[in-house]
Amino acid sequence: HAELLRDADGLAAHMEKHRAILEPKFAAVDAAFRERLAPWGGGTWTAPRGGYFVSLDVIDGAAKRAVQLAKEAGIAVTPAGATFPYGDDPRDANIRIAPTFPPLDELTTALDGLCTAILLAEAETLLSARD
Repeated sequence: HAELLRDADGLAAHMEKHRAILEPKFAAVDAAFRERLAPWGGGTWTAPRGGYFVSLDVIDGAAKRAVQLAKEAGIAVTPAGATFPYGDDPRDANIRIAPTFPPLDELTTALDGLCTAILLAEAETLLSARD
């Protein structure tokens, strides 16, 4: 690291390159959630100013189902509740989004599918509560 980064300026320049790669991906997550989830009250999420994850909370009881539906559609998502010790989210509401790896175009497609899975899981959860 010392040879690659050299000094504080080298570190700052390197981190700026990371920001240039990651910032559009986090913006895509926020845009997808604002466009697809927010109009339906489909969750709340963090807008991190650093790090590698977005924390999304859906309605109680819907996170595992949303992740299952996404997986069935071929979308890889971090397991529901991954932010909790032993992965045990007592509300079954949290999904950690890790948008750093896929290319932006694939991420955008995956986010659209994930939002559909979330909305379907939430609708199922709400309908089952009425029964």
